[in-house]
Amino acid sequence: MEGAVPKPSEKRVALVTGGNRGMGFEICRQLASSGLTVVLTARNETRGAEAVDRLRGLCLPDVVFHQLDITEPASAARLADFVRSKFGRLDVLINNAGIMGVTMEVGDEAAIKEMMVGKDQNEIAEWLKQRTTQNIEQAEECVRINYHGTKTVAEALLPLVQSSSDGRIVNVTSAFGLLRFFSGEELRQELSSICTLTKQRLDELSALFLEDYKSGKLEPRGWPTDRVYAAYQASKALVAAYTRILARENPALRVNCVHPGYVETEMNCNTGDLTAAEGARVSVAVAVADHGGVTGAYFDRTEIASFV
Repeated sequence: MEGAVPKPSEKRVALVTGGNRGMGFEICRQLASSGLTVVLTARNETRGAEAVDRLRGLCLPDVVFHQLDITEPASAARLADFVRSKFGRLDVLINNAGIMGVTMEVGDEAAIKEMMVGKDQNEIAEWLKQRTTQNIEQAEECVRINYHGTKTVAEALLPLVQSSSDGRIVNVTSAFGLLRFFSGEELRQELSSICTLTKQRLDELSALFLEDYKSGKLEPRGWPTDRVYAAYQASKALVAAYTRILARENPALRVNCVHPGYVETEMNCNTGDLTAAEGARVSVAVAVADHGGVTGAYFDRTEIASFV
């Protein structure tokens, strides 16, 4: 019936962005295995639907798919309408979707595996870095997806999370986005001043970063100075700051961000030392923790850590 109020779901409802593969798929699997109803989202409809079929093949029937382009406000709004009409609320939102925004020239899978023999993670990371490049278009896309996309989805779904009796938001970030990688004290202090920092200022800083990237002024402003990874680092630092602002503005919710560790993903050519399942456990643990608990925190794997 048009205008009818949806019947509230008896099970807790979770939504995961970038859920069709890798760690996102594992997050969906583990949430569903824990008894939650899961909305798996992905930009590609075919891949998203196939991921849901794989989960249902694992005897996890309470998983549904909805298409989502996290960079498009209209797409996020359609997703919010879907969740509202089907469930009436959202208990858990995990913003997992993200990119490195780089090009890696590393050869085939066999060459990568051969390279990794006998090397530690630092040596592997350096090998990758030497074969990695980034242009301004990739830097812009990295910031647009990682920061603005996370913010777009969170803002669209926030009223539904607020409708939960125990709403949770978990934003996947990275230890690479910690403020220690910023070269300027003034910028570190501004991003640390959560009591006064605003979402509008974060948007301004994201635009300022790209201006400085284009003009070669990363170091004078105090941004991360490694041009290959600077956009990823800045975008993840902005996500961490946004997480803290969201927690401050919504004290009834539990809003945290997590670093899952160096996980095997397509972003690092599967050179991580943790499996997708191991990385996913961090987001899931924070999402399904006992009622109450910490908010506005950064988890480095299972431990609460400093944003600096």
